[in-house]
Amino acid sequence: MQDALLALNRYWTEQGCLAAQPMNTEVGAGTLNPATFLRVQGPEPWRVAYVEPSVRPDDSRYGENPNRLQTHTQYQVILKPEPGNAQELYLGSLRALGIDTAAHDVRFVEDNWASPALGAWGLGWEVWLDGLEITQFTYFQQAGGITLDPVSVEITYGMERILMALQGVGHFKDIAYAPGVSYGEAFGQAEYEMSRYYLDEADVDTQRELFESYAREARRMLDERLPVPAYSYVLKCSHTFNVLDARGSISTTERARAFGRMRSLAHEVAGLWAARREELGHPLGLVESPAAPADPVLSPAVAEQDDAGLAAFALEIGVEEMPPAEVNRTAEAVRLALEQALEATRLGHGPVTVSASPRRVLAVVERVEAHESDHEQIVRGPRVSAAFDADGQPTKALLGFARAQGVEAGDLVRIEHGGQEHVAVSRQVRGRPAAEVLSASLPGVVTGLRSEKNMRWNAPGLAFTRPIRWITALLGERVLPFRVSTLVAGRTTQVHRTAAQPSVDVPSADGYHEFLAGHGVLVESARRRVLVEEGALRLAAEAGGTVDLEKYAGLVSEITDLVEQPTPILGRFDAKYLDLPDQILVTVMRKHQRYLPVQDEHGRLLPFFVAVANGSCDHDVVRAGNEAVLRARYEDAAFFWNADLRTAPADMKRKLALLTFEERLGSMADRAERIAAVAGRLAEAAGLGEADRGTVERAARLVKFDLGSQMVTELSSLAGVMAREYAGRAGEGGAVADALYEAELPRFAGDALPGTTPGALLALADRFDLLAGLFAIGSAPTGSSDPFGLRRSALGVVNILRARPELAGITVDAGLAVAAEYQKVTPTAQALEDALQFVLRRFEQQLLEAGHGVDPVRAVLPLGAAPIRAEGTLAELESRLGSPAFQALVAAVQRIRRIVPPGTEPLCDPALFEQGAEAGLLTAVEKVRAALDGDTRLDRFAEETTELVGAVERFFEDVLVMAEDPAVRANRLGLLAGVTELADPVLDWKAVN
Repeated sequence: MQDALLALNRYWTEQGCLAAQPMNTEVGAGTLNPATFLRVQGPEPWRVAYVEPSVRPDDSRYGENPNRLQTHTQYQVILKPEPGNAQELYLGSLRALGIDTAAHDVRFVEDNWASPALGAWGLGWEVWLDGLEITQFTYFQQAGGITLDPVSVEITYGMERILMALQGVGHFKDIAYAPGVSYGEAFGQAEYEMSRYYLDEADVDTQRELFESYAREARRMLDERLPVPAYSYVLKCSHTFNVLDARGSISTTERARAFGRMRSLAHEVAGLWAARREELGHPLGLVESPAAPADPVLSPAVAEQDDAGLAAFALEIGVEEMPPAEVNRTAEAVRLALEQALEATRLGHGPVTVSASPRRVLAVVERVEAHESDHEQIVRGPRVSAAFDADGQPTKALLGFARAQGVEAGDLVRIEHGGQEHVAVSRQVRGRPAAEVLSASLPGVVTGLRSEKNMRWNAPGLAFTRPIRWITALLGERVLPFRVSTLVAGRTTQVHRTAAQPSVDVPSADGYHEFLAGHGVLVESARRRVLVEEGALRLAAEAGGTVDLEKYAGLVSEITDLVEQPTPILGRFDAKYLDLPDQILVTVMRKHQRYLPVQDEHGRLLPFFVAVANGSCDHDVVRAGNEAVLRARYEDAAFFWNADLRTAPADMKRKLALLTFEERLGSMADRAERIAAVAGRLAEAAGLGEADRGTVERAARLVKFDLGSQMVTELSSLAGVMAREYAGRAGEGGAVADALYEAELPRFAGDALPGTTPGALLALADRFDLLAGLFAIGSAPTGSSDPFGLRRSALGVVNILRARPELAGITVDAGLAVAAEYQKVTPTAQALEDALQFVLRRFEQQLLEAGHGVDPVRAVLPLGAAPIRAEGTLAELESRLGSPAFQALVAAVQRIRRIVPPGTEPLCDPALFEQGAEAGLLTAVEKVRAALDGDTRLDRFAEETTELVGAVERFFEDVLVMAEDPAVRANRLGLLAGVTELADPVLDWKAVN
């Protein structure tokens, strides 16, 4: 260990870093050291490297867990401003540690870092070494709630993990710290005793007093304009809070208040530090903005291509590793932008194809013509009436226009514009060369790139998901020069960083994909996916199993867009871990490691997995590394599993009071109580039998309890899964255990729905509570932001009600109204209506995506609060749309609706009837009303209204509705309103076409 720390110190000081010291009070990460948090503020340059013992009380495990320590060692590097090659510098540091980066699989995997307590965030990656996260790599965007300019890059090494991998040991205690001294021998006692303190012995009252004292002292130091001591007390606040949290003594309200207090103090510290440095005249100087290179000049040899004929064009935008979700999205964005740019020109061209991989987007346009087509340019001048005087001689206006256009007055022509005749200049404009056209159009394609979450780096005017580092632009064999910020397009591209030549020149736009493939880079997603799938199936078969590619299609997509050259590798794990529930094993493989599980022909897990490396590597080295990572992960899971089995479900549930749901809506314990209350009410509305009602009542008392388990705290996607496991092992009946699991269903699009009535009721109660509460506080989703998954919850409500006919007595509006009664913030009537419409819009979209017509869907949408009824009515409507009898019914109802004002009472006095058709219509209405007896099904309504349609037609033939006598007119409208009273509950007739 000490040799590794010395090697990093030596390497980074050679890169110009100042070697700083650890903070002299407890910090949870190297980021909190003033050498990072304060120094990234302001315009001064700063390069620093230091060791930071990072103290995290909640990770205390008494020294028993092989990977969790309450004090672990970080090595922290800050480069300000970010130098443009930080990834390459980082890889150099790994080589300085003795890591052969060509043999290992080193990957940059998306990670968006944030510290709410410090108001800090940034974008970057976890760095994986053969599947093991060894480093956090972040481009800071904010700290202390202040936007950072210039942007710094932070590199944080997890030293214990790196050393365990390098030394091949399975427990931190076995790391060789120094010659003859193990990590456990040096620090094992401290790890055990501090774990005892943080988890069992720390006095809660004393810690609360310390927090208040530290916060007051931080406030006092800020008032004295001393940011450094003020910040030291903010750090003490942070650590004291972490101690209280580890002791389980922070309530929801206290957590929100403490975070807000620390965030506010940190914001003031950051601002004061920047101000004090400015007062001191910025002793370290100022970061100079990167000098923009000169705009490249299009040489005549490139511009003039009359003899070149048709040529291919290629544009490659090189980036640091994009998040997988952004790869295909960016390819589509570039395609649209490029097509729009070309449409704005007169340049003939073939199809535009765009492919993308994590480090590049490649657009290729076939058959680009050498020039734009020539065209006539018309420049309109003054009206003819103003261009010539009474004698027909040119006026000053005409002569001035001709002079400005560089032509003789006699060369002007006449054109018609807006009903007026004008003089004009007509010119034949020769089309620009393709190179000139493209060079002018392409910068906007690059500068217009955006993602769901964008960042800045040391390139003015650019913002994207990760830094753009190079641009390659070729027309045939010629470079198309253009500049974007600090980047100038050329012919050089980047291939694998471990290649003998990481930078290579592309000879031509023709064959660009094949050229990259020859260097181990597959830009087309489809080609990469084939390699992933075929390799996984082949390796799994060698182990006597298979991979369920359909089940794990989403994971395969993610893997495909994490690599540029998929290299599947088969690994195995100890069969003893198969004693853990399958879903734990699969979740660890899928969510944490992006491994494909191997199973037998019956779907049972086998002790094998398929990892996919990026590019060439030493398969044995990478396999061993990934196996070690999974072993450590499974040891963690086994630790959590065994600890949870020793804890009763009721004890886990008590911990929900410490989990924040939403500050205004209370804790997860509050939410669980609301779900239980709503579920009870829904059970009454549905008229459940005694057995199901008993299951609902028992499951409701435990709902969400597994959120208080160690396993779900670590692997949140196992919520519900662990509830079923733990409840069953605690002696709860199978029906209760299943209901607790099904309360979380569906968790994502395409997920299973609850299979039992009690489970469906709990799931509905959960989602009604979520929708009512969040709409009550104005937290409806906006744009793509949906942090609480309300869109998913709305679809869950619809799908559950569609699938469970026995719950037809529950409607969306009624469920929301019940949930509203239990909210800490009472929803307004408008909020509940908004929530209902939110659900109905999801239902409408679902029906449209299923292929139903717009008009029929809108016709039944007013029934959508009862989805199963709306769906049934939709089927009935679609079956009748071609029927002449139904068309006549629709015409009759629509005609009446056009005449009868909204709100007209369905009342009439037969004594005011003047025509027999009036009495006939009344008789028909009363007959239909009696026959239906409240039945509003469309089929029944259509069957019973045959005579009514005829009566309506005769009424309009014989009766003038809008009679002069007001009383007669009102009576006739009231008679017709009797028809709409019967028809309106059936569907929205105005939407039927």
